[in-house]
Amino acid sequence: MKLRRSLSMLALAAAGVVAVASPASAGAVPPRAEVHFDYAKGQLPENVVLEPDGAAVVTFAAARQVARVRPDGTVRVLATLPSPSDGGVHTPVLGFALTTGITRAHDGTLYFLYASGTADLTGVWRLRPGGTPQRITALPAGGLPNGLVLDERGGRLYLTDSVLGTIVTVPVGGGAARTWSSAPELARVGFLGANGLKLHDGALWATNLDKGTLLRLPLRSPGTAEVKATGLAGIDDFEFTGAGDEVIAALDAPNTVVRVRPGHAPTTVLTGADGLQNPTSVALRGTTLYVLSAAYTTAKDPNLLLTRAPRRS
Repeated sequence: MKLRRSLSMLALAAAGVVAVASPASAGAVPPRAEVHFDYAKGQLPENVVLEPDGAAVVTFAAARQVARVRPDGTVRVLATLPSPSDGGVHTPVLGFALTTGITRAHDGTLYFLYASGTADLTGVWRLRPGGTPQRITALPAGGLPNGLVLDERGGRLYLTDSVLGTIVTVPVGGGAARTWSSAPELARVGFLGANGLKLHDGALWATNLDKGTLLRLPLRSPGTAEVKATGLAGIDDFEFTGAGDEVIAALDAPNTVVRVRPGHAPTTVLTGADGLQNPTSVALRGTTLYVLSAAYTTAKDPNLLLTRAPRRS
């Protein structure tokens, strides 16, 4: 099966060992809630954005869907994107069409990314409340758009491309994409490079899955990428905790969630023993930590875990 082979490649490319402390020393607690998804239907949760009422909106990668997960665990599919004419086999590296990064405006409009391997579908998509999905910006079919953030005040979206090794900016209303940075620290090394993306303290912060790094790129100097943390094999998406530059990060193939303070060794927050199945992204609301697991290589029980966030350092 092409999908299974592609996901196995992810395990081989992202596998690694991170020197971390035990979960107990990091103040972790057992997950207090779980929502389980259907692997056979392609419900592999890739990215998440939180809504004011406590719902989580997720992208189901292999199903090409965007779905809302209510606080009571019910799941409602909001959009299913069209399948490419070739079935997605020409999607770079992975060989299947997938929805990836997602973000939300204050009015409830959702923006998300679709990598299909075809010029007619790959790009930035928008879904207004009660509307239907619409592509607002075309992106290169030979790329793999992945992480996405919204600068609502600046009226721009920023996204990473994991194959082309770039950060791209797009007007929030749609239109032509422009390469914002192609710093060498974003480049891939055989598999996937620039991945997760966040806007924080006057800079874009990105991860590089292949290199296991966390990067800071000042908004006023996009060609400059400062490596803030290393040794994070298989790092996917992340979230800032509110304690300076500290982040919680999902490490996919190592099957862990870690806390990262620049200048310090990472510490474990959650492991497979807590129910992780290849975590892809995290989000924080108050003291609650949301963790998505896509089961890309475990091939079982893709899920959403909710647990108490570790105490801030």
